[in-house]
Amino acid sequence: MVFVNLPNLLTALRLVLTPVIVVLIGRRDFRLAVLVTFLAGISDAFDGYLARRFHASSRVGAYLDPIADKTMLVAVYLALGAAQVFPAWLVWLVLGRDAVILAMALVGWAVFRFREFPPSQWGKISTFFQMMAAGTALLAGAFPVAILTALVWPAIWCAAGATVVSGAHYLWLAAGRVRSRR
Repeated sequence: MVFVNLPNLLTALRLVLTPVIVVLIGRRDFRLAVLVTFLAGISDAFDGYLARRFHASSRVGAYLDPIADKTMLVAVYLALGAAQVFPAWLVWLVLGRDAVILAMALVGWAVFRFREFPPSQWGKISTFFQMMAAGTALLAGAFPVAILTALVWPAIWCAAGATVVSGAHYLWLAAGRVRSRR
């Protein structure tokens, strides 16, 4: 099993940068938080590209990459909530959706022997809007100009709406898989 290759190191870098971003948000150093988050985002873009380009994909990377992505997103949401940049209800909504999806995947594996719980298109859309809301909030904190601060609440509402829709979609998909097993 290959662990040490450039794509996996970039993924590991994202995990290492996550607590740095959290501390920066907690200190309200939004400009540096934007920079470090941008670097983490670049590492996310490049790890997949490098893995495909140089045939350096690995099972470790396939598991580690989504874990790093979710860890960073959840940590940033918790930090933005703690800093009172995001409303608590949004943080709970995102965490609750993720907890429900994780519980469904675990029950599907334990009870119904589902080996995979693939991401849905709505899940990807939800992640996109969640990242856009976090990015908008960080940018507005770093550069508090009217246009950026005016975009924070619309971004929050888009993230919330997509989170609800994707959560409902995952429930619908899980119910369909269970029904098809009977």
